[in-house]
Amino acid sequence: MRINVLIVFFVCLFSFTAYKLFDLSVNQYSFFSEVAANQKNYGTLDDALRGEIFIKDGLNGQITTLATNKPSSASFDLYSRFYPQGNLASSVVGFLGFQDKNRIGQYGIEEYYEPWLSGQVGFKSFLNKVGFSNGSGHGSSLILTIDKNIQFFAEAKLKELVDKWGASGGSVVIQDPKTGSILAMADYPYFNPNQYSKYSLGEFINQNIQVSFEPGSSFKPITMAAALDTGLVKPETSYFDSGEIKIGSSTIRNYDLKSYGWQTMTSVLEKSINTGAVFAMRQTGHDKFLEYLERFQFGKKTDIDLAGEINGNIKNLYTGREINFVTASFGQGISVTPLQLVNAYSAIANGGKLMRPYMVEKIIKADGESIVVKPEVIAEPITPETAKTLTSMLISVIENGLIKKAIVPGFHIAGKTGTAQEAKTEGGYSEFFIHNLVGFGPTENPRFTILVKLDRPKGVETAAVSLADTFGDIARFLVNYYQIPPIE
Repeated sequence: MRINVLIVFFVCLFSFTAYKLFDLSVNQYSFFSEVAANQKNYGTLDDALRGEIFIKDGLNGQITTLATNKPSSASFDLYSRFYPQGNLASSVVGFLGFQDKNRIGQYGIEEYYEPWLSGQVGFKSFLNKVGFSNGSGHGSSLILTIDKNIQFFAEAKLKELVDKWGASGGSVVIQDPKTGSILAMADYPYFNPNQYSKYSLGEFINQNIQVSFEPGSSFKPITMAAALDTGLVKPETSYFDSGEIKIGSSTIRNYDLKSYGWQTMTSVLEKSINTGAVFAMRQTGHDKFLEYLERFQFGKKTDIDLAGEINGNIKNLYTGREINFVTASFGQGISVTPLQLVNAYSAIANGGKLMRPYMVEKIIKADGESIVVKPEVIAEPITPETAKTLTSMLISVIENGLIKKAIVPGFHIAGKTGTAQEAKTEGGYSEFFIHNLVGFGPTENPRFTILVKLDRPKGVETAAVSLADTFGDIARFLVNYYQIPPIE
């Protein structure tokens, strides 16, 4: 009897073993083949490398490494993150830091693309699916839209500008208006990501996307865009400037305390007349004015692929109060990020089409597959006709207004300055000012939009004086760099 039981037991055991061998060799062949193939591509589960970050040289297409890996001397890490270019584009790149005991990207590209760079997208997700939850594969590498030469020049000019005026900091953004791609993004003071532990947290903030400011008169073209697009004003529409406007107990004056008499909408931009911006806003009406700000996506994130972007703030316009609309018409009482402002000007340059700004043009997976990022139209706030008309008015601002030093001989450049008091977090204004100048060109076929911003400059009252030279230098560099022929 016992012998029969044992025979039955061994027969069952043999049958079960044979079935599992068949299942492993046939039914699950594709499963283990996939695991083996991925281990071949990515190495062992313990030596995964973080993806690298690159920028290109726009002249010869040569790739320059911004972030890579090198063998680590630390006992807890096989590899350490290394940034060969030091502080170049540091506020864009960010760094590889710690979260508890884990290495993780912090700020900028390193944080935003953490899933790709660390390998969580791709092989790691595959391993999680099949049950190897602790595994990881090599990360994907990224090629940025930034042009190495343009970035280097922008950073050098920004440092020179900040030093010249004893400012607390400054920013430069250069964008391709047709695609939305960022060609350069600089934020001074810079930091070295190889030594990030030596800096305070505030020094890692990218001022172009993580801090908002009241733009002042550089917002007047947005006000004018709304008035022109509704058909309620034209460039030659005139009004009488008495030098001030009373609203209840408040008096709104021009920045220079002058009155200009009869003026056209073009001269309002040329002379930067506050009361003229108020006139244009009132012609448009509160509801339409707010609608156009929303069309330009103010008060919303641009959705750029960088960590930590904020919204800006136009909330006070939803109260419906006249004083809030009046001050907003010339760029006060509302806040924008530098990127939001440069992107809005790019829409004017791009025939009324607002593009999504982006930093990464290509993702290269560990298996060699590439994902190319395509430009994306996110809104069309104004018509091509309005954009063309407003562009002509902004050319006149450069050539006939207060910023003639921004002229680039042989080219039409459009632009506008802004000078505004720095708003306090708790309300009211400080004694400090923020200067900015935004423009684009060549206007016949725009290749670039430039924003230059200066925080708390000393010994200079207006952006027309502090920024025109630097803006002009950058614009001249770009037309030469792109070898754009001058107009005849």
